[in-house]
Amino acid sequence: MDDKTASIEQLKQIMDRFVSERDWEPFHDPKNLSASIAIEAAELMEHFQWLRTDELAAVKDDPEAMVAIREEIADVFAYVLSFASTMNIDLASAFAAKMERNAIKYPAEKFKGRFR
Repeated sequence: MDDKTASIEQLKQIMDRFVSERDWEPFHDPKNLSASIAIEAAELMEHFQWLRTDELAAVKDDPEAMVAIREEIADVFAYVLSFASTMNIDLASAFAAKMERNAIKYPAEKFKGRFR
């Protein structure tokens, strides 16, 4: 399974099955899941803490670091999938709608190459 072949629905089902097999549904409420997303995102950030901008590219070439980073981003994604499932959020439509709003808020002709 990879990004080109997996659907979001398939991934949500995998996560739902994982949670269900462990009877973790009582713990997978919106508060706990949103906190877990933030906690795992912070753990991802730790891999870049204290690195200078000129050191960032080397991270991709460090196999050990990349294993750890992949694990952290997978944890974030797992909790996002579980949160979306718990809250009945269609991630693809939520993402598409948000990108449409962002395109209006940040028109390319005004924001190209800058963030303000």
